[in-house]
Amino acid sequence: MPERETMEVDVVIVGGGPAGLAAALHLANLCAKHKDELGDVSIALLEKASQLGQHCISGAVMDPRGLSELVPDYLAQGAPVEADVKDDDIFYLTKAWALRFPHFLHGPMTNTGNKVISLQKLCGWLGGLVEQAGVNVFTGFPAAETLYEGTRVVGVRTGDKGIDRDKNRKANFEPGVDLKAKVTILAEGSRGSLTKALVTKLKLDEGREPQVYATGVKEIWRVQEGAFPEGQVWHTMGFPLPSDTFGGGFLYGMKDRLLSIGFVVGLDYLDPFMDPHREFQKFKQHPKVAKVLEGAEIVSYGAKTIPEGGYWAIPRCAFDGGLLIGDGAGFLNAMRLKGVHLALKTGMLAAEATLEALRKKDPSVATLGRFETLVEGSWVKEELWRVRNFRQGFKHGFWVGMLNTGLLMATFGRGLVARATFEPGHKRMRKIAEYHGRPDATPEKPAFDGKLTFDKLTDVYHSGTIHEENQPSHLVVADTDLCATRCAEEYGNPCQHFCPAAVYEMVPDEKTGRKKLKINASNCVHCKTCDVMDPYAVITWVTPEGGGGPAYKNM
Repeated sequence: MPERETMEVDVVIVGGGPAGLAAALHLANLCAKHKDELGDVSIALLEKASQLGQHCISGAVMDPRGLSELVPDYLAQGAPVEADVKDDDIFYLTKAWALRFPHFLHGPMTNTGNKVISLQKLCGWLGGLVEQAGVNVFTGFPAAETLYEGTRVVGVRTGDKGIDRDKNRKANFEPGVDLKAKVTILAEGSRGSLTKALVTKLKLDEGREPQVYATGVKEIWRVQEGAFPEGQVWHTMGFPLPSDTFGGGFLYGMKDRLLSIGFVVGLDYLDPFMDPHREFQKFKQHPKVAKVLEGAEIVSYGAKTIPEGGYWAIPRCAFDGGLLIGDGAGFLNAMRLKGVHLALKTGMLAAEATLEALRKKDPSVATLGRFETLVEGSWVKEELWRVRNFRQGFKHGFWVGMLNTGLLMATFGRGLVARATFEPGHKRMRKIAEYHGRPDATPEKPAFDGKLTFDKLTDVYHSGTIHEENQPSHLVVADTDLCATRCAEEYGNPCQHFCPAAVYEMVPDEKTGRKKLKINASNCVHCKTCDVMDPYAVITWVTPEGGGGPAYKNM
């Protein structure tokens, strides 16, 4: 075993997204106010990207409530807001037409008063405030393992560097560092690898509904003058998705003629050939959307999973030695398509609970459990309670889901039942023969023109994704024989379709005469779709070597 350096800190925060940064900034400010009592409090924030914000991606139209509480004068301090929402529309699309919803039907989807942002820019800006506040920020250091003493979390271990694909040490080998902490806050974002393992180990999801995810695929374009003004917001439903699949598109006008355009597909779909990236390319070909993109040029690309299960799917967030916050814990309003403000607020509430633990010198769940009390007494609970049965309503298709949405709005979030149940999305996927009526059905093969529509590899190029090639794969498949046999026969290897980065490929195997799985791990944009949607749940996403991954711009 390699000799590891150990660093002792008071608090370690894993993840430099909005939740982690808000926790770090608010905690640093609170500790400064209590310095006479606490002395110097050491706070470390770990971020796997080489720069803060580089792996951050969202739509994003942000409710400013969370940011205005964290940094009341955020505009005066230069927060990178792209635009105030000036015009807000929702459309139902058929293949050729777009039906505009009247504004009085927008309900919670109304965006007046919200801000169009780039989450990548916002997190970069927040990171500067965090560093000014005295937090030790370590970029390029992924947390690869949680450290325990019994069932108490006592810190994290960063990933080793300089390991080749055969797991041998290279000349530049550096062992990871053990960061021992009184309090560990996991703010890894959607489907965090440490969070996933910790929730299972400590059974934090007992009595909760399973989390339900979606995958959002997004591009940034520079459009022609006047094609889509900054501050204009469109959301769409319908085309190109079948009625049994949840999802829709969005267009948000940014500064300098930039357009944020994307498509979201619920990861509880039935069709084993469903491909979120392909559906996005179809969406761009709709006449209303294609007109906006006439004469435009693509700037960047990215993808992420979105936790949409809502209030009932949030696990217990406090445990001995730590807390779960933000997207990683499922704090997201799927009806509003918003989670940034909830990430910021839960980060702040985690800081307040952590301060109490430091003051009492008691980081047990008895003290840190105050976080859950704070959430329950805040507008986070109020907002999520009003949509608590929203996403579950779509398990019977789009039209039933829309009917349920209307009932939710009339019954303050209840709908038809007090607590709607669900099942993990990957368990809803149908086998080829069941969904398509015959076992030899094949997926459609779309054509890409390289101007409006692009293949996955071209889009990955626009994401700026780079990984060290000679390292162990960070996509761990427990049984590759399953891929070549049952999965190929029953589902047609859906990893080839649901991955928006062409990571998974079935190639000829000369030894068996069948096809075998090839993993192009260097393409991975860290969306975690594979970890969520594999029908056999045999794919596990773990952190790659530090600094690797997408280099998002304007995302």
